[in-house]
Parts: sequence; structure tokens; C-alpha cells
Amino acid sequence: MYVLVAYDICTETKAGQKRLRKVAQVCQNVGQRVQKSVFECQVDEVRYLSLVRSLMRLMDKSEDNIRIYTLGEQTLPKIVQLGRSVAINFENPLIL
Repeated sequence: MYVLVAYDICTETKAGQKRLRKVAQVCQNVGQRVQKSVFECQVDEVRYLSLVRSLMRLMDKSEDNIRIYTLGEQTLPKIVQLGRSVAINFENPLIL
């Protein structure tokens, strides 16, 4: 399956800068960089789950944001949101 990994890691501290390098390295081991913080990956389900677990261990859930988009027709969720959420779910009702 193809997945797209996009991340926003808070780099205001030395620890954040270290997390950024580690997250990039995990993604680079699985896929190819297409933008500074976006990777395209071709993985099977086992490697996909390993990628998600690795990223969850590395990130600071209160400061970082990682989104994983599943491309194509799979049984996995289309979007996996890890950490700080900044997106609106357009499938839910929007009340103004």
C-alpha cells in the first residue's frame, strides 16, 4: 500500500530538534522524501503498523503533529492523526 507521511515537529528546543531528526530518519528508512517534511512510502500492513508505533514513540503528543494518509483502497483508515490536532474533520457537521 502507498502512504503519505506529513509531519510538523516543534523545534523550539534542542529536544524538539532531536525529535525532528529522528522522525525524518524513521520516515527515510521506509520511504522517499518528496518535500522537507513529507514522505511517500510503499509498505505492507506490518511495516505500516511498525511505522506508526515508531512515530508515536518519538513524538511529543502535546507539541508535534504527524498525519499519515493511506492512498488507494485499503481496509485501514484513510487518515491517521498522531499528536496535536489542528485540522477540521469535514465529515462531521460544522456548526457556525
